[in-house]
Amino acid sequence: MKVTFLGTGTSQGVPVIACPCHVCASADPRDKRLRSSILISDEKAGNIVIDTTPDFRYQMLRAQVKRLEAVVITHSHKDHIAGMDDIRAFNFFQQQPIDIYASEYSQDVIIREFSYAFADFKYPGIPELNLRTIGDEHFFVNGMKFTPINVLHHKMPVLGFRFGDFTYITDANFIAPEEKEKIRGSQVLVLNALRREKHISHFTLDEAIALGQELEVPQVLFTHISHQLGLHAEVEPTLPEGAHLAYDGLEIHL
Repeated sequence: MKVTFLGTGTSQGVPVIACPCHVCASADPRDKRLRSSILISDEKAGNIVIDTTPDFRYQMLRAQVKRLEAVVITHSHKDHIAGMDDIRAFNFFQQQPIDIYASEYSQDVIIREFSYAFADFKYPGIPELNLRTIGDEHFFVNGMKFTPINVLHHKMPVLGFRFGDFTYITDANFIAPEEKEKIRGSQVLVLNALRREKHISHFTLDEAIALGQELEVPQVLFTHISHQLGLHAEVEPTLPEGAHLAYDGLEIHL
């Protein structure tokens, strides 16, 4: 199995529109961050994407994804679902709907935001989406087991996911003790680390580092990064052993 980071940026991406800061002006490709999403590529399960960001179309082209089996949604904020319309390209070439796994709360937003895809009368060319409900128990996507991890994004419920020894959590600033137990034993943990300063709904870099150490995960990767965190080349050397900044295009083989 291979996990590819399609995007590692926060809701505005990096560079931020019109921002003159040194991070947004950086020539280092690791400082160019699309909105946060990953691609899971597995010999048996196929290609599964977590979150369809506003950059979904370009992310699929950049990663040269020719087939998509399913999408798993963490939550319904626009930077995680706005690209869902572009699933219709896969519908056209695969000649079948795409399964969308999401909580009931996220499904309500998806149906509202993409109402034309769920209307009684559907005009040609709309995305064909099969909504699959994620509850509290583990579920399977093309035979791959996913364990949902309930986290909080300020007061908003968000889902993280563990599959095999890999755990992916974004848009969180609180994880209850019983949910942390679902993470223990992972070999790789991905956590959001927005910036160094305290934030109302995201882990800071120090908070994310501390959580990775608390759970004793050998490899911790940080995502959902803002330009406020600093240059990749300057932040990366300051991280403790086993901790790294993720970047767009990074591949993890499991």
